[in-house]
Amino acid sequence: MEGDQLTSSFVKLLVSDAERSARFYEALGFKRVAAEPPFIRLQWEGQAEVYLVTQPAALQMEGRRGVGVLLGFRIGAVGVDEVASRAQALGASVDGPTRQPWYTREVVVTDPDGYRLNFIEPA
Repeated sequence: MEGDQLTSSFVKLLVSDAERSARFYEALGFKRVAAEPPFIRLQWEGQAEVYLVTQPAALQMEGRRGVGVLLGFRIGAVGVDEVASRAQALGASVDGPTRQPWYTREVVVTDPDGYRLNFIEPA
């Protein structure tokens, strides 16, 4: 990956269908950076990376994933209203946008595997 700048932190998500999940994330505004099975690497506004990992067939994961965890992404060019609109068009569960007492507007989007993505902009 010569010349390829990696962010200092990232999250890996075990997903049931990496291509389906990648299409969902791309529709929200993530950019596909690389795809080398079993990983698809996505980037949010040049500042955060998500690796979608096809879960091994032997690993059974039932129920909601990431319960109690919100994956946070700061908004830049795309506002929370636009992210919420894109997610609703995909049929995703959307909470918000909500104005928080800590001076942000936030929306929480649930991805196809049940992971909750928290998009945040200054209020």
